[in-house]
Amino acid sequence: MRLKLLKSTATALIMWAAATGASFSQTWPAKPIELVHGFAAGGQADIVARLIAQGLTERLKSPVVVVSRSGAGGNLASESVTRATPDGHTLILLTGGHAVSAALYKNLKFDPVKDFAFVSPISINPFVLVVRKDSAITDIASLIAAAKKQPGRITYSSVGIGSTQHLVGELFASSTDTQLTHVPYRGGGAPMADLLGGQIDLNIDSIAATRSAIESGRARAIGITSADKWPTLPSIEPVSAVQPGFAVTSWIGIAAPAATPQPIVSRLNTELQSLLADQQFQQRLLDNGSRVNPGSPEDLRRLVTSEIDRWTKVISKAGIERN
Repeated sequence: MRLKLLKSTATALIMWAAATGASFSQTWPAKPIELVHGFAAGGQADIVARLIAQGLTERLKSPVVVVSRSGAGGNLASESVTRATPDGHTLILLTGGHAVSAALYKNLKFDPVKDFAFVSPISINPFVLVVRKDSAITDIASLIAAAKKQPGRITYSSVGIGSTQHLVGELFASSTDTQLTHVPYRGGGAPMADLLGGQIDLNIDSIAATRSAIESGRARAIGITSADKWPTLPSIEPVSAVQPGFAVTSWIGIAAPAATPQPIVSRLNTELQSLLADQQFQQRLLDNGSRVNPGSPEDLRRLVTSEIDRWTKVISKAGIERN
């Protein structure tokens, strides 16, 4: 009798959850959707977020508003979203830094996998190593030579401690047996502004954040972290041409708070796959340094977990202290 009662109760709960999810999906969205990211305006995350918001607004017939909560390499934004009501009206744009933080920090205030309902991967992108146009560093080989000659003197920027850019710099130093000094920023245009102003020596950032200064001649790109040449910047040699095996690409994906109703997650994924298939959207992403990377919620979950594992191994091998 008890077993029958338990089965009956479980069945009722499943039916209730399904009905609740269906009800949510029928009335959703009931208000503007917030698409949160953890970096300053003008950077890769902000640019991609605004392109996605525009595309989803058109498809959902409801406003999608980009909200920047910068700081801690994106972790402040992630934490805020895990505390949001899981009703489909709060989303987060995750970057590769999400997995880096999970590998680097011991005591995050959220679980980087369990606290999110993953929706879809969006794109992948490499990073560019940039110096001032008048810098004595002219290529990757001279960067390595200068860093070996004066350990710790060369400063490099990232968009925050624990960001992928931060770990790219640490991985480069470890791979080349050099020492670089990390200078963290909140993202946006500040790292490039300080590079051009002489406050830092090396900027490691996305194509979107560096391309204008490169194309205007105010800065010089000395390497790109993709395994091969990037289609929109074919004149820039990969770092791997000098340091074999060195290749790092980051990613962007969309997630929601855990317990967001599955029908809403499915609807969001459907609309995002439609957006990612749009050739104009693909070109706009490529123009801003990214390539589309469509997929399912499970694809994004697998990507996040595999990237956490990858960066955990990199951090351990490089001897980087976990905070």
